[in-house]
Amino acid sequence: MEKLIEKVTNILGSNNYKITSQRKDILKVLIKNKERHFSAEELYEEVKKINPDVGLATIYRNLEIFSELGITHQLDFDGNFKKYELSLERHHHHLICKNCGKIIEFNDDVLEDFEKDLEKHYNFKIVDHQIKFYGICQDCKNEDE
Repeated sequence: MEKLIEKVTNILGSNNYKITSQRKDILKVLIKNKERHFSAEELYEEVKKINPDVGLATIYRNLEIFSELGITHQLDFDGNFKKYELSLERHHHHLICKNCGKIIEFNDDVLEDFEKDLEKHYNFKIVDHQIKFYGICQDCKNEDE
């Protein structure tokens, strides 16, 4: 955890931001739950457990800064809702259940090869992409049976 906090501190510092205690608390929650996708409100509830003085506006403001700096990634699910995740370690894709909203992360070498082929074929440098598949998760499928 300390290594990631140091990495974020360097990113913030190189962009003229300080690592405040509230930012550190937000980061601790994101790092501790790095497999989780948070709405701003869900993150607020978790951070409040370790810092009762944090405000929802502080969460929104810092998520905006973190997203701009590449510390978090904002997932926009067709304008219906936004979730945030820590984005410092890996690139992955998402399966989204249309019934319960569950988000499952996955990574696939075939997609990475496809991206490289696209770059080569079109002489185009891809700097980012988002792949989201919508369907019904196993839990929801089992409920219907």
